[in-house]
Amino acid sequence: MANCFGYVRVSSREQNEDRQLVAMFEQGIVKKNIYIDKQSGKDFERPQYKKMLKKVKKGDVIFIKSIDRLGRNYSEILEQWAYITKEKGVDIVVLDMPLLDTRERGEALIGVFISDLVLQILSYVAETEREFIRKRQAEGIAAAKAKGVKFGRSNKCINCDFGAVVKSWRNKEITIKEAIEKCGISESTFYRRLREYHETEK
Repeated sequence: MANCFGYVRVSSREQNEDRQLVAMFEQGIVKKNIYIDKQSGKDFERPQYKKMLKKVKKGDVIFIKSIDRLGRNYSEILEQWAYITKEKGVDIVVLDMPLLDTRERGEALIGVFISDLVLQILSYVAETEREFIRKRQAEGIAAAKAKGVKFGRSNKCINCDFGAVVKSWRNKEITIKEAIEKCGISESTFYRRLREYHETEK
């Protein structure tokens, strides 16, 4: 007889998992078969997730509330999905997305095939969105630069002619401490500017 398991994940200990737990109880899953991780979904190095995978056997079913509870990285989700459904022979049901249900439905419609297809599409959409975000960020930075907005550390030096101060310091007319004070900047900023100044002299 197939056993039903539930996997619940929240990103931090402050977040509440009650909504996901209610969904698991509604599926008739007993508490001892519900595994909860309270950490990021960036990878699958999660203690309770690993513990669940050791427990499930061929023919069992894993329920999750939504696909992002399984993980955030779609390429890794695809790998885990294939491992669970094909290697371990365990079904997966995503409650918020009925198409992600690997159990057989009807004579000709195989749940695994449909779910794999949907996952591939989701993976493509996620990757495309990441590319769009990167492109929009680059366009935004370019537009801001065109308007004169400066990015990165400020090149402030600020209240002095830096070249003249450096020259005085090299000629031992002033100490390094006096040079820094003349420029009105911190010691770390002074040395950073000094390195940049040396580069321009090469």
